[in-house]
Amino acid sequence: MMFLRNIGIFNRSLLQRSVRFNSNSTFKINWPEYFRLKKINNRLNVGSGAVTGTMGVLMTLGGLANVEIDPEKPILGLDPMITFVGLLLIGGLLGYLVGPTFGNTIFKLSYKKHLPQYNAMDKIFLQKVKVNRVNPSSQSFSNPVPDYYGERIYSLKDYKQWLRDCNAFRRKSQEFL
Repeated sequence: MMFLRNIGIFNRSLLQRSVRFNSNSTFKINWPEYFRLKKINNRLNVGSGAVTGTMGVLMTLGGLANVEIDPEKPILGLDPMITFVGLLLIGGLLGYLVGPTFGNTIFKLSYKKHLPQYNAMDKIFLQKVKVNRVNPSSQSFSNPVPDYYGERIYSLKDYKQWLRDCNAFRRKSQEFL
């Protein structure tokens, strides 16, 4: 716990904030709860991306099923099968990119009561990542940058490991300059 106090993740003034709603109850969110909600949000985004990507492929396939082709004539200068596979991939990719919009909407509707504090904690967490992340200008194949945006941090254990990795990166970049 001393280590976490020194790095400032357990700053009392930031953790004591509570959001008041119309009722008499207050909801307090702590770091483990924040990381749990962050993981749920990520899983919803990836899952909805997979669903909408599949829907994009199926819709593209439905549209291409109605097209009459001559197997001997090229489409856009390419073999018709290559063109169709490319269009299926583009449809799936566009569907996958639309997915997180639905995932965020589901998350916001499901966790309405925690959303103000989640957003406040997210802002604090991103500030801490910004302060502690490394300078990527000295990266190499043997010394890659550890998770520059902190996207794979889903627990306090992951955060501490990320800090250790950042310190190791700094040490290696200083030694090998």
